[in-house]
Amino acid sequence: MTGIEVPQTQMTAMAACEVEVKYQVADLGALEAALAARDIVLSAPITQDDQAYARIGWEYGQPKIGVPFARLRTERGRHLLTVKTPVANELSCVEHETEVADRTQMHAAVQQMGFYPTVRIRKTRRTAAYGQMSLCVDEVDGIGTFLEIERLVNVGEHGERVQAEMHRFATTLGVTLARTSDTYDSLLRAAQTAARANTVS
Repeated sequence: MTGIEVPQTQMTAMAACEVEVKYQVADLGALEAALAARDIVLSAPITQDDQAYARIGWEYGQPKIGVPFARLRTERGRHLLTVKTPVANELSCVEHETEVADRTQMHAAVQQMGFYPTVRIRKTRRTAAYGQMSLCVDEVDGIGTFLEIERLVNVGEHGERVQAEMHRFATTLGVTLARTSDTYDSLLRAAQTAARANTVS
């Protein structure tokens, strides 16, 4: 999700499906100019502090499809718990999200429910809306700058078709974007593993 500003009515007891495409950005200034040329105005930056969780028994390198993952986010002094289950691929997920009062207690509860903490993700995010899409420009500590394009769709809609539509939009921006199919936790985990390997060698 783009953040707490998403209306809670969109995330009811009935699941929504969040579908996204993600790109590493080579030239942030060029991207900002391309968005401005379409009258897409990014919000002021906000800081997001995310703790990612995986189910006990799942490890990086194993498939994510059909496996629930949790995230505990703090943003502007408020805390969100999100549980996502990838369906079509890692960036097309059935999602449930709710605000919680106490991050420390929720962290303990998530572990008691059978999840373990994996990666801490800290980033600065700016957002904008364009038609049915939400755009997020993220500066992620340790891995760089990314553009995420997201849509909430009904469960059962063809996630890969929606991703193809959003990718076509991304290509019309005319800037260098390196598409990735990985989530931030996987990208950050890979970067940390590579850094440790370089230190040892």
